[in-house]
Amino acid sequence: MDITKLSPQGQVIIPQSLREAHQWEVGQEFIIIDLGDGILLKPKKPFAETKLDDVAGCLKYQGKAKTIEDMDNAIHQENAEEERKLG
Repeated sequence: MDITKLSPQGQVIIPQSLREAHQWEVGQEFIIIDLGDGILLKPKKPFAETKLDDVAGCLKYQGKAKTIEDMDNAIHQENAEEERKLG
């Protein structure tokens, strides 16, 4: 167990062994959660968590809508090309 101190500026140093183990670099942002008798620091992810419904349709396609058959054919063609490449 490591021990650290609160500086006069309100800063706490996270021991190097923990920073390396979690691959936290300078500038890493943390979410602070108040647990009542202490705090929890969680690394902030670079992107907000999203759901498919949040992003579906965000790339606008300008052509005729593709059918399921069109998509299946494209998948089969790509698979056949990959098989040919692998020999």
